[in-house]
Amino acid sequence: MIDYFRLLPILASPRPALVIVSGLALKKTFAKDPVVDRSLRASIKDGVFFSTMVGTSESYFGAYAVLLKASAPQVGLLASLPPLLAAFGQILSVWASHRLGFRNPIIIGGALIQVFALALLIVLPDVGHSTFPLLLAAVVLYFVGPNIGAPLWAGLMGQLVPESSRGRFFARRTRLSTIASFSGLIIAGGLLQWFDQLDLARYGFTCIFAIGLTARLISAYYLSRVQDPQKQLLSTAAAFPSIKQIAADPAYLRFTAFFAMMQFSVAISGPFVVVYLLTTLHYSYFALTLNTAASVFVQFVVLSRWGRLSDLFGNRIILRVTGFSIPFVPLLWTLNDHVSYLIGLQMLSGLIWSGFTLSANNALFDLTTGSGRTGRVALHNLLSSFAVFSGAAFGSLILLNWSWIEPHLMGLITLPTLTFTGVFLASATLRLATAAAFLPRITEPRAVRRMTYHGLIFRVTRFSPISGVIFEGITRVRKRDDPTN
Repeated sequence: MIDYFRLLPILASPRPALVIVSGLALKKTFAKDPVVDRSLRASIKDGVFFSTMVGTSESYFGAYAVLLKASAPQVGLLASLPPLLAAFGQILSVWASHRLGFRNPIIIGGALIQVFALALLIVLPDVGHSTFPLLLAAVVLYFVGPNIGAPLWAGLMGQLVPESSRGRFFARRTRLSTIASFSGLIIAGGLLQWFDQLDLARYGFTCIFAIGLTARLISAYYLSRVQDPQKQLLSTAAAFPSIKQIAADPAYLRFTAFFAMMQFSVAISGPFVVVYLLTTLHYSYFALTLNTAASVFVQFVVLSRWGRLSDLFGNRIILRVTGFSIPFVPLLWTLNDHVSYLIGLQMLSGLIWSGFTLSANNALFDLTTGSGRTGRVALHNLLSSFAVFSGAAFGSLILLNWSWIEPHLMGLITLPTLTFTGVFLASATLRLATAAAFLPRITEPRAVRRMTYHGLIFRVTRFSPISGVIFEGITRVRKRDDPTN
């Protein structure tokens, strides 16, 4: 039995993020220009503290909703509607930045909106009634903050980060941020478990949201240290691509459609995993933390490798390998519910998703260049957010109607017919259909070295025989496709 009382001084310490910032982030020079180098260092520090907030706060929004007696469809709504509404803020921010002539103050303002939203979440239980509508409103505000800054930040980083080292820089930034997120998860999980043992779970959430609030304030400070190299902004009209311009860019259209459809497919099951673990499998907060942290830990281990491979061999081959692996994850959720099995599954998921997310982000940078980047990124994110909302709504419909659907599946499948089986199966099916429809048509815009699927898989999975076996199956499925990048 873990003694959480003895662990409390360690869990409450802010040292993990401080150690990351003071050590690992400062050892490398990122640009020859000292102003750009200082800005990129500040960006890494911002990412570390932002991820600390995500790990300690955002990761537990679903658990907080369950504590406040939210139903599974309500948790799905909480995970999907706020990002959709907040995505419209991206369009507004692009317009505002070109009207006002600056970017950084808008990005910082978005960070402060998140601070305010976390403060609202802290006082929410004191309201005493209508908690879910107020919880939903606070989470909408929370997501509005980063969405206001997202396309502007993408444009800023696109100008600051040299193209030749983009994969490695973002892999390093994401890797350090993953350490912070992992540390935040462990800290928050330990605090929640400790307060839960005292029958004071509500105050545990107050504590972790306060930590997240503080981390975001520090993140906002480092955002203010990033220098904007763009002295003159273009006209508002030039910020948004016209329909004709978008139609003339089939590579961007295919990639955005693919990403949106994959987000739709993932959202059918993704928002309900926390509800499944807490209500069906009756996980403790600490068991939930270990399950989530397993994926984050593997992402930390492999991100730098994915980044190097992205720079050398491009993003298309990584998207193909990981994109055809993603459909197997929800299927594996239906086979076993043992704690150790699900932790292993989350580790495999972290391996796959780290490569997919990094290569997808880099591919978007490659496909959106010049004056239209911020507008195209905003449109891409808006469509993705709408897809997440639609997917979660579809998943909620499956859950609400599972008692009617289940008898029609008897005899067709032999998997356990738990309430959540339907969303896992539907998500897996649509993920596979999306990968098959789009990935063969995704192109590589950069001139990169050629690499076979087997060669890429060996470079990523040589430390993990189990994941190598999984990926080996994927390459056999892809034999009919071009064997090179």
